[in-house]
Amino acid sequence: MRNMLARRSDAAFYLVGGYFLLCVIVRLLRPDALEIDESTQAFLSQYFLVGYGSQPPFYGWLQHGLAEFFGISVATLSILKNSLLFLCCLFYGLAARQVASNRATPATAMLGVLTLPPVFFLAQKDLSHTVAALFAVSLFLFGFLRTLKAPSFGSYLITGIAVGIGVISKYNFVVVPIAAVLAILPEAALRKRIFDWRILLAVLAAVIIAAPHAYWLLHNLGNASNNTLAEMKEGGPSRHIPTFLLGTLSLTSATIQAIAPTVAVFALIFYRDIKTIARAQSEWTRVLGRMLIACFTLVLLVVIGVGATHIREKWLSLLIVLLPLYLAMKVDASGNAVELKLPRFAAVVAALVLIALAVLSGRAIVGPMLGYYSRVNTPYHAFADAILAEHGEPARILTTDGNTAGNLRTQFPNVLVEAPGGLATSELSQPLLVVWRVEGEYGEELPDRVATFLKKRDIALDGITPQYLAIPYSPDNAEKHVRFAYFWIAANQ
Repeated sequence: MRNMLARRSDAAFYLVGGYFLLCVIVRLLRPDALEIDESTQAFLSQYFLVGYGSQPPFYGWLQHGLAEFFGISVATLSILKNSLLFLCCLFYGLAARQVASNRATPATAMLGVLTLPPVFFLAQKDLSHTVAALFAVSLFLFGFLRTLKAPSFGSYLITGIAVGIGVISKYNFVVVPIAAVLAILPEAALRKRIFDWRILLAVLAAVIIAAPHAYWLLHNLGNASNNTLAEMKEGGPSRHIPTFLLGTLSLTSATIQAIAPTVAVFALIFYRDIKTIARAQSEWTRVLGRMLIACFTLVLLVVIGVGATHIREKWLSLLIVLLPLYLAMKVDASGNAVELKLPRFAAVVAALVLIALAVLSGRAIVGPMLGYYSRVNTPYHAFADAILAEHGEPARILTTDGNTAGNLRTQFPNVLVEAPGGLATSELSQPLLVVWRVEGEYGEELPDRVATFLKKRDIALDGITPQYLAIPYSPDNAEKHVRFAYFWIAANQ
């Protein structure tokens, strides 16, 4: 690999593609129970809507389309996520190619993306909408830098498409194009790109893509924002520390945690030239540096404005993804022989991402050996097999929560699954399977929200008693099990 990268830095693109293919394979080898975001996407993939709730719809649209053609499964869930991550890295490298002077700089920037915790760890654990937004940021950087370097109809159009996709992927994406405009204002040669009439093409493309969801958002603003605002205010204000200071400290802490691995990897490889790299600058390092500053300044203003006290690292993903490109361009501007250090850089990144992948996979495999079972070990497949053996396939499934609904959706891919507060409003077909998880030795009664849901649809439960299944996590250990309670309502009831 060292010799190959030394001769052809473009080989890094193939290595990154191979890594994400490996991620898909490893996910298929893990238990088929779903994480939170995976189960949410499995559940929502049943519908094609302009708005789904607290998150924009782009990722849901892609997952719905994939499910329509190939069905919903762990494979389609994993393939979509890792394909978007690969495209994120691909366009990131192409963006760097627009402005780099060293042929190895694009590969360094692209590999730098893999050092970001949201990419090498959080995304492989459980992310969805953020993954789509990361792809949109990379596509935007490609179109934006191409427009600055060699403007054309195509570059403006790509930039506009990226903005449209980004807005309907994650709402905080809007910070990135605003920061980009602010970043080029001091550069006289670049500032004129804002006033080029072709920017209208970019605006039109963005509006066309975002308009359907924007219309929905205007009528559902509370539904789309309440959850996020509540999470940002977790912990509440303190009597001793002002709210704005709590928010600032939380943002600072999350930022340090988010950038630490990337800074550490670059520092490890280029430690002999840190002073030279720190002093080096170019037109592009100035633009990217201002973008980073503008992004975090805008976020800080939002944090203070809404009274946020708790900022999560993953919320900063769309901002810190600019960092590897900035650092790579600083190295590029220093005149450093990047191609000589690229093999070592790639080796460190490979070690980082493969260790993280092993740890995440080991959680589901090693945990049961130690008597620890997590969400990913829940034996939904065994429950589904038991239902099919005794009753056959239901016409409709009703459950209590989105996580159970998404998991049962992958086990019964041809059956519509509903949950109270979900999106389906049609009559419940029969035979109907009503199922919920029983925690501990109690909780056998039908949850109130499900009972209310059934009554509104004139489903009578008189004379029907729940059945129970205790499904072992492992065939070798019957003591550790999951308890399911369910009703089977036949077509003639």
